[in-house]
Amino acid sequence: MDDAINALSQQVSDRLVQSCSKIPPKPSIKVTGRLVRVVGMTLEVVGTFAPVGSRCLVSHPKGHSVVAEVVGFQQDRLFLMPISRTHGLAPNAKVTPLEGGVSVPVGEAMLGRVINGHGAPLDGKGELKTSAWVSLVGEAINPLDRAPIEQPLDVGIKAINALLTLGRGQRLGLMAGTGVGKSVLMGMMTRFTQADIVVVGLVGERGREVNDFVRHNLGEEGLKRAVVIASPADDPPLMRLHAAMLATAVAEYFRDQGRHVLLLMDSLTRFAQAQREIALAIGEPPASKGYPPSVFFRLPQLVERAGNGREHSGSITAIYTVLAEGDDQADPIVDAARGVLDGHIVLSRTIAESGRYPAIDIEASISRLMIEVAKPDQFKQALVIKKWLSLYEQQRDLINLGAYRKGTQPELDLAIQKLPEIQQFLAQGIDESFTLEQSVAALAQVVSTKVGG
Repeated sequence: MDDAINALSQQVSDRLVQSCSKIPPKPSIKVTGRLVRVVGMTLEVVGTFAPVGSRCLVSHPKGHSVVAEVVGFQQDRLFLMPISRTHGLAPNAKVTPLEGGVSVPVGEAMLGRVINGHGAPLDGKGELKTSAWVSLVGEAINPLDRAPIEQPLDVGIKAINALLTLGRGQRLGLMAGTGVGKSVLMGMMTRFTQADIVVVGLVGERGREVNDFVRHNLGEEGLKRAVVIASPADDPPLMRLHAAMLATAVAEYFRDQGRHVLLLMDSLTRFAQAQREIALAIGEPPASKGYPPSVFFRLPQLVERAGNGREHSGSITAIYTVLAEGDDQADPIVDAARGVLDGHIVLSRTIAESGRYPAIDIEASISRLMIEVAKPDQFKQALVIKKWLSLYEQQRDLINLGAYRKGTQPELDLAIQKLPEIQQFLAQGIDESFTLEQSVAALAQVVSTKVGG
């Protein structure tokens, strides 16, 4: 078993070494250091120099090698985080800095493929033959150079199209606890959204869920125009961090070619947890619920890379799932995500338990750009639906107990009579798709339909 693990680890390391060798070299100090300490996932090295973010090759005593990234330093010591497994490393292992930056291969050959956090295929379909290379950390765009968000985006989900209309180039959070249907909703949006390219980042998920998402939620047809980057929960934290960055880099590459890209990342929380593991391992103090300050610095860095490109280029519409642990909407990552995204969709466990899917809590959800991309009549009709739902929820207990007397509040009476029609409008089957025009027409029908006295 150990031999098999070592062989797989070596294959990953060899690919990474080959990738680094293809990157145009930059001047570096080629002084070999040595490994003096391993604490958890952190490697401490002395005797060499390398900047933060660069990579080093740690030689295995049996001839194998491990690629690690510099994540920090203290005086003359470097702190490295391995990208592959460290099984078999020994004291005084030779550490050699690698030349070149952290770049990744990209290209049309990625469509229809499933790869890991460093671009190695996971689907058994052979080697990826790409010729272009881009930086893993991306290039910042002057916010004044970005094209404005003016066009609505059809995602194929009736409730979202009509009540939470998205703009092309918007960044949205999908807030949900465990087991309320976020993966299914993501799969539906992957298949139905009007986009040229779909990039899916599965970060920190269970291996079984990765397989299920590709086979069932995405499907063969959905995979044809998609790139899936998967880094399951048992990957090292640096690999999970890089998977999110790679998914964003791939989306940026296609956007810069003039394509309209849908970026789906599941989940932003696992990205934050990977950064937390790295930061705590090198001694950064925890701040909010165990999350160090660097986590809240990394989140906007990742999210701001999505959105519209420069004028006359493509766009990245990004949807990030955010895991609300214990259904706590005040979780620090949930709260931080709300602050940097252009809206959020909340999935409710109560609604899911009632059997209505997708379990979108319309009252708690908002699209900050709906007023910019939706027509005035649609926007007013959406407010009417939200008002009826709010009135009903405020008096739900009295209504269920039979304590509410009809005629006390005429507006509430109308909301009670409209509720079954609204519930039917919000429900949608997993294989059903509604265009933006169909969704808006259905909304107008619900609002305008007369009810009996």
